[in-house]
Amino acid sequence: MRIGSVVQSASEVFGKQQNNSKTYVAENEAFSQTSVKVYLKTDDMLFSGGNGTGLSFYIKYAEESTEDNPVVIAKGVDENGKEFEEKININDINLRNASYVEMSALEAYYNVDKGNSLSSFPQETGCMGLNDRCDLISSFEKVIQDMNKLGRYDLQMFYMRNMNTYLNASSKHK
Repeated sequence: MRIGSVVQSASEVFGKQQNNSKTYVAENEAFSQTSVKVYLKTDDMLFSGGNGTGLSFYIKYAEESTEDNPVVIAKGVDENGKEFEEKININDINLRNASYVEMSALEAYYNVDKGNSLSSFPQETGCMGLNDRCDLISSFEKVIQDMNKLGRYDLQMFYMRNMNTYLNASSKHK
């Protein structure tokens, strides 16, 4: 038995963005498959990622960013495949009314612990689109209560620690 391997560069795998939409039929069910744009993280990026809606983006420092007034630029595609670009002042993000992109900017800027996950946020944020807003603190409080009820004290502490990281960072700029 011979085992072969194929090595492809990232540019071959992720190189060209195609908006191919194909419909397949399997056992009387039709479903659509659409390609998704993925941004590979480079050295000048704070963040590269997205969530389960198809929202995909990267974050870099803006030219006017300073230590006292950090500013980032987020570029990517929304959940519908439409390109966007957004300037975000880190100090102005409202934890009680934040978009997923703003929350990701905070997470990257403050290097918040993600544990063994892709994000430090409660799982419900994975359903947010580009223009959706969330009360991040209330989301943390809810998941902390849920983890306590389930006896998952390790996860309860993880979310408490992350919520406090965001609250402490936010209070420094008020």
